[in-house]
Amino acid sequence: MSEISSALPADARAPRLALDGLRVAYPGRARPAVDGVDLHLQAGEIGCLLGPSGCGKTTVLRAVAGFEPLQGGCVRVDGREVARAGAGLPPEARRVGMMFQDYALFPQLSAADNIAFGLRARPRAERAARVAQMLALVGLPDCADAYPHALSGGQQQRIALARALAPSPALLLLDEPFSNLDTDTRSRLVEDTRRVLGEAGVTALVVTHDQDEAFAIADRVGVMQAGRLLQWDTPEALYRRPASADVAGFVGRGEWLRSETLGLAPGERVRLRPGQLRIDPDGPLRAAVQSLRFVGPHFAARVGFASGETVELACMQAEGLAPGETLGLRLDASGLLRFPA
Repeated sequence: MSEISSALPADARAPRLALDGLRVAYPGRARPAVDGVDLHLQAGEIGCLLGPSGCGKTTVLRAVAGFEPLQGGCVRVDGREVARAGAGLPPEARRVGMMFQDYALFPQLSAADNIAFGLRARPRAERAARVAQMLALVGLPDCADAYPHALSGGQQQRIALARALAPSPALLLLDEPFSNLDTDTRSRLVEDTRRVLGEAGVTALVVTHDQDEAFAIADRVGVMQAGRLLQWDTPEALYRRPASADVAGFVGRGEWLRSETLGLAPGERVRLRPGQLRIDPDGPLRAAVQSLRFVGPHFAARVGFASGETVELACMQAEGLAPGETLGLRLDASGLLRFPA
């Protein structure tokens, strides 16, 4: 599988990463794991593939890294083709680094030696200087001699990131890099990782199933479903202008209602975002309170319409929200997401 030459020059004008018609299939499966994925990532950008388990996002990473052969399409890094159907450069010739979900640190090596693992061909002094630089970059200059078992989950994540960055890859791939961390550590490290990648000037493609992580870390986000990339866009565009009902249903919180329930022309499904429907005694819509609970810092009221559909409203006060009470509601139709029923 090595018909592609590793000596071909890069093109500085080309996207850092270009996937064109990427297709990966496994024997015995009815459909491809990845089918016709197209995306471009410019130098210095952070991209993210977002989707549920089994949608093919990790398979995309593995194909880019060289761990999965292609049945169709091609992968280009800096304009240089590194893989196509039936041919591809080996992983070590692609200038692509990968940070695995479990970090894959060597337990018998110190943090410094883990970071230095991909630098073995460099002179000793250069290797030591690069390790010190990476430890400083991830904020762990005093952990050089620590072994993985003595590090917290967040520290292990940073050492794994430093190891992946140490060889100066053209592209860094990160597979669910925050999934093994508690909520507080995760939110802090998402911000720190974006900072580290920015300071290192690295182009990265991240995989996650968590849309909050995707929006916090990425310049461009792609929503995947059943092996296909439904939309590749900025976080704001995905939220405000989803290309399909599937994207709208996966990105952002909200609930589906029939258009006629909201007093609109029939025949559409409406994706109602938080805050677009509010309590207003003079509002033209009517709904009955079905349940009320405090979720901090607000109350969540589940209300039901005459159509039988229900929706949850966020309310700062519980006064007048007893179950059985009828409420007046007003719809803010600006920016409303509407799709054919």
